Formats: sequence, C-alpha cells, structure tokens
Amino acid sequence: MITLPEAYRPDPSFAALGPDFADVVAPVNFPKAEPRSWNHRWAREMGLDGLDETARRRHFHRFDPLPDNQSAPLAIRYHGHQFRTYNPEIGDGRGFLFAQARDSHGRLLDFATKGSGQTPYSRSGDGRLTLKGAVREVLAAEMLEALGVYTSKVFCVYETGEPLHRGDEPSPTRSAVMTRLSHSHVRFGAFQRHAYFDRSDLVGELAAYAVESLVPEAAAHPEGRGGGLLDSACRRSAELAAQWMAAGFVHGVLNTDNLVVTGESFDYGPWRFLPHFEPGFTAAYFDHSGLYAYGRQPESVFWALQQLGGALSLIAEREALIDALAGFPDHYKRAVRAAFLHRLGLEPLDDEADGAFVTAFLDALKATRLPFEAVFFDWFCGDQARALSSPRAETYKSELFAPVRDGVAARAPVRPERLAHAYFARPEPVHLVIEAVEGLWAPIAEHDDWSVFDATLEAISEARAGYDLGRGRPGFLED
Repeated sequence: MITLPEAYRPDPSFAALGPDFADVVAPVNFPKAEPRSWNHRWAREMGLDGLDETARRRHFHRFDPLPDNQSAPLAIRYHGHQFRTYNPEIGDGRGFLFAQARDSHGRLLDFATKGSGQTPYSRSGDGRLTLKGAVREVLAAEMLEALGVYTSKVFCVYETGEPLHRGDEPSPTRSAVMTRLSHSHVRFGAFQRHAYFDRSDLVGELAAYAVESLVPEAAAHPEGRGGGLLDSACRRSAELAAQWMAAGFVHGVLNTDNLVVTGESFDYGPWRFLPHFEPGFTAAYFDHSGLYAYGRQPESVFWALQQLGGALSLIAEREALIDALAGFPDHYKRAVRAAFLHRLGLEPLDDEADGAFVTAFLDALKATRLPFEAVFFDWFCGDQARALSSPRAETYKSELFAPVRDGVAARAPVRPERLAHAYFARPEPVHLVIEAVEGLWAPIAEHDDWSVFDATLEAISEARAGYDLGRGRPGFLED
C-alpha cells in the first residue's frame, strides 16, 4: 500500500448511495500499458503527483483501488434522450467511476474512466476506446480550459495494445484507456432513469447528494432541494452554453446523458472548433438535421434542462420548477455577454450596450468569415494597434468592422499586462480546427511520432497562461 501526501483527500461519497445508483464492475486486464498522457497540473492539485510510474499503472491502468477510496469500480446507472428520443437501455457502457477525492479548495472530483471494458450497459459494444478518441479528448479538454470553458480534464491515458475495429475510421486501430477528472458525473439522465421507474425516493436521494456535494448554493433555495437543484443547473448550464459559444466550440452530441448538474463540459466525441463563425456548423457527421449545430447549442441545453425538470417533478413543486426554467433565457443572455467580453479581455459597460456590441461583433465575423480564434487573438485586451498590424488588418480597417472598432475603443481592457506574455508574440494563435487535429494524428498513426501532438499541447499551455481566463473562477487552476 502506498502512502500519499496530505493533499490527497479521498471522499468516496457516491459509493455510499448504495447499489440502486451503480453496479460493481471489474476492469479489463489490458495486454499493454504504454503511458501517453499524464496531467501533472491536476495530479498536483489532487495530491497524486508523487506517484511513480509503477504506482500510476497500478491505479490508472489496472485500476487497483486508491488508498481509502472506492473498493471497486462502479458503472453508474442512467438513461437519457439521445437526439431527443428516450433510451432506457443506456448507462456507463464503457467506463466507470473509479475514485473520488477533494481538491485543494475542498471541491469533490470524480476519477472516471473511458474505454475500460464492458459493463452491464455495454449492449453490443466492446467497451473500448480508440487511441485517437483519447487523443481527441485530451486536445478538447486542454483547449477548452485555455479558452475559459469550465471543462472536465483528462487525467491520464494509457495505450492498451488491443487492435480495435471501428466503422468510422481505418481499422484495425489502436486502443487506449482514459481517466477523466470531473467535478461531477451526475448526468441529467441519472435523474431520468429513476423517474422512469417512478422511484421518487431515489430521485430525492440523488438530488440530496447533488446539493450537498456538488451544487451547495442550491441548499439555500427557498423552494427546497428539487427546485434549488434545477435553478442551479439552469444558471450553471447557461454559463456553460455561453462559454462554448465564446470559444467557438461545437460539442456535437448534447444528449441528456452528456450534461451534468454542475454545468461542466465533458464527454468529447465528434467535437469541432469553428473555422469561422457559422451558426449552422455541426460537429457530428450523423447530425443530419443540425440539431446540435453551433448556434442551436443554447436551445439544446435548455431542452435538456426541461427533461431534468420533468424528472425532478417527482420531488418538487411544479411552480418551483417552472420558475427555475423560466429563468434560463435571462441567465443565458447575461452569460453570453459576459463570456464574449471575458474572452476579448474587455470591461463591460451596461447590458444594452454590451448586447449590441456582441451582436455587432458576431455580425462582423459572419460577414468577413475570418478565422474565429484569430479574431479574439488579434483584439485581446482591446489593443487596436496590435489588431491593425495583424495579417487581417485590412479587413479590420473596413466599414464592416467599424462597430467592432468603436465598441472596443469604448471599453477598458482587463489586465492588459497579459499582452506581454510570449503567446502574443506568435504570428498566429493555436486553433484546433479539424485539419489541425487530423494533421497531428497522422504522424502518430503512421510512425508513432508524437512530436506534433506534444508541440500542440505546449502551444495550448502557452495559450492558457497567456489568456489567463480561469483566474479566480471555480473549476480552474491558476498557472
């Protein structure tokens, strides 16, 4: 048994809920343990930075229990609407909750896997994860954190040595097991499952756990834990949707089993970053109707919150739930104004002026089709001289951008000293459009060459430190 430092604070509280909420499962005995990613920043935060490679493999490849933590992995039970069709046959089908611990701020975090083998909810799936899928999730989480989105983190990835066959990519392909670190894996669909079976007692127990451990502000809500939980979920989810929009991120699959009560972004499958502003841009090749297109993400989140409200109706007054849901549009309007100004490094003026500025900014992006991320990079902290000497200067000088120039000039910069960071000396920002992602995967697939991947992560790390968008915000670490 290893001894971990005091910074490691185990708290396996979900397991204490009992067998109605999860099933005990066994991890796969993988043939290979090739370390591919280890999150040193978050390992320090969780008191696990002292693990040597042998201990890392023991706990995050074989999944031997961490000290004083869960005695066995748990596949969490949930249902969900998938593309708005209810599916009662899903649950943790290729992952499990492995452990829980508190961070340095006392917040509860989950260690949960992806690609760790079959569970009672795997149906016809093999429970595995492709190495490319793990690489993509690392990139998504790192980039989103750098752009100020409250996101899960990839704690580690091990290549596992099994050839996998997948219909949507060349096969056989390489396999991996990933451990995700998140402030919650309590999905909207977990409440839906217990409501489906008319178990108001279990909905109430899960709500009590969520309020006590995950969204403590809900405890003070005058309408009790059901109304308070939905109100908190609406506020937090509105902020998340706004952060996605300001990051130019398209999640791709906003089913109710891919949204959690903490308002944290997680579970990255067919994600994309916008090459340029396009409301109809989709991430999933199978999203033929554009249900989860970039511009429809706030609507999709609101629809999912309504399904959560339906499940919570077993324990909460109808009026309280209606009031909570009715607040979402205003929460989102406030959040989206704040998110775009935060990304641009500008102080707000007032609601009306800020709303008009964000609209003018997006109109200019749509008209010019400039690279989405580059515009934020050029105009960060309102430095017009820097923007007007960029490769996009001629477009910025045009009449199309006049409202943007005026809006920027009217607002004070927030911490303009950030522009002294080396990241802003780069000719172009890091931008994870699909071509960049495929470009860094090709050398891995063809030659096991990880140099482009490593260089990209280093560039994202520079972006995170340069933008410094997470300072003082819950769920972020300061560099």
